[in-house]
Amino acid sequence: MCVLVTLLTATGAVILELVREQTGTAGFFVGLGLALLPVPPLVAAFRWLGLAAPGPWRQSLFCFGWGACTAALIAILANSFATEWMAAASADPSAADRLGSVAIAPVVEETAKAAALLLVFVFRRRRFTGVADGIVFAGFTATGFAFTENILYLGTAFEEDLANGTRALDSVTAATFFVRAVLSPFAHPLFTVLTGLGFGAAALTSRRARRNGLPVLGLVLAMGTHALWNGSSHFGEYGFYVVYGCVMVPAFGLLLWLAVRIRRRCLRAVAAELSVYAAAGWLGQAEVPALASMPARSLARALARRTGGRPAARTVSRYTADAAALALLRRHARRSGPGSRDPEFAERERELLHRLWLGRATAAPALARAAVLEDLLPPPRWTPPAAPAPARVLVPAPRTPELSASHP
Repeated sequence: MCVLVTLLTATGAVILELVREQTGTAGFFVGLGLALLPVPPLVAAFRWLGLAAPGPWRQSLFCFGWGACTAALIAILANSFATEWMAAASADPSAADRLGSVAIAPVVEETAKAAALLLVFVFRRRRFTGVADGIVFAGFTATGFAFTENILYLGTAFEEDLANGTRALDSVTAATFFVRAVLSPFAHPLFTVLTGLGFGAAALTSRRARRNGLPVLGLVLAMGTHALWNGSSHFGEYGFYVVYGCVMVPAFGLLLWLAVRIRRRCLRAVAAELSVYAAAGWLGQAEVPALASMPARSLARALARRTGGRPAARTVSRYTADAAALALLRRHARRSGPGSRDPEFAERERELLHRLWLGRATAAPALARAAVLEDLLPPPRWTPPAAPAPARVLVPAPRTPELSASHP
């Protein structure tokens, strides 16, 4: 961990200095301020997807830092070297620039960003519980990369405006900001999410060929989409608008639909798998619907904060995260089958159950109360009252006539 922090710090210092040298000090700070604007909405969107089964912030922050620092440094150095080499070997420098943007940049940049996903997949395998994690990690990595790249492009545009004395209406900075931060802030996340889908699908399979091939397939798709986007400006006067309207916007809409669907399926899996643990007594029956509802989780945190302060709210957050992780762990083990079950399943299950037991005294009442307030509990089954037993009427037994002594 210390090695990765040192690496990110060193590459961050180098890339920021390189960008400052290319943009100038004034351009650097203007670009930095403008590049920050699209970051919070993108981070919030990917965090929203991951909240169904939240993981530690450390992995997401690592991915963002890798994209903003290490991947950006690799890309700027490799792209510059390749472009200069092709310009020296070619008689037409403009052709070398076009070839670099279409053939070199997508390969270098998507590979550099995919390295973050590979590191998490290999060294934090438990955090890859499915496709949602692949999308979240890829989105954070690409958002960080786009942030640094936007500083470079916006800072350079600002320096160009200063040199030319451009008016605000004709500003290159405004045009660059509109294209990169307003029109297509999702471009880099969209490319890298394809790689994340490959890693997420690989986390759900036990076959080695698929586990190795799916991330590669996702990376190739990311490179191809990136190359198509970079080459759109070379497809004629309306090439950019055609690619944007016919490829990027539909792909972005498909990604949104997929993210919502994945989130809903994750919450349904939480409800289905945790019901087994509730039946075994590890969870209360009222907790399960609350753990499968995002509004109920938020309400439970608020209720716990009201009674126990921030420590209680953090306990509820950890409890819900552990419960969701337990549900996804059991779903993965059940789908894998007994013959291919992860040997660490039992150990991981015991660890999560122990952590749930430690936090249950604080979290369970809040979740049960939230389930009641959100009207998530099924109504009690109505049973018709039993019919009253018929009244017994006491009829005196008939008297047996006595035999008369005078009877013959």
